[in-house]
Amino acid sequence: MSNISTVLGLDYGLKRIGIASGQTITGSASPITTLNQVNGSPDWAAIEILINQWRPQALIVGMPYYLDGKENDMTKVVEAFCLELEQRFPLPIFKINEALSSYEAEEILKTKTKIGKHNKHEIDKMAAAIIVQNWLDQQ
Repeated sequence: MSNISTVLGLDYGLKRIGIASGQTITGSASPITTLNQVNGSPDWAAIEILINQWRPQALIVGMPYYLDGKENDMTKVVEAFCLELEQRFPLPIFKINEALSSYEAEEILKTKTKIGKHNKHEIDKMAAAIIVQNWLDQQ
C-alpha cells in the first residue's frame, strides 16, 4: 500500500457510475462526478479520461452484496465490470462491500444540502466517495 497515494472509486450502477477520488496520505475521499451509461454500457472513454487526469495507482470498486454478505443480481454484473476494467487499465482493483453506501450518501446529502431522491447524480458520486472512504479507513 505504500506505493498508493491516489485512488479512484467507482460506484457502478445500470444507469450511472459514481466516481470519487481518495488520497491515502490524508486518508480522505471526495466525490468527483457521475458518468451516465452509454447504450447500457460504461462510458469507457470518460473513465479513461478520468484515469489519465487523476493518475490513480489503484481503483476501488463497490461490490453490491446483501446485508448478510450474500451475492445479489448486481454482484455478477459488477464482477464483469471489474474484469473489463482490468483488461482496459493496468491498475490494481480493490473490491469493497458497498452495502448501504447509496443510502448513506442520500442521508448525508439530505442533511448537508437538503437534496431529495431526484438528484441521483449527487447521490452516486457521494456513494463512490463513501466506498473510497471505507477502503481508506481499512488500510
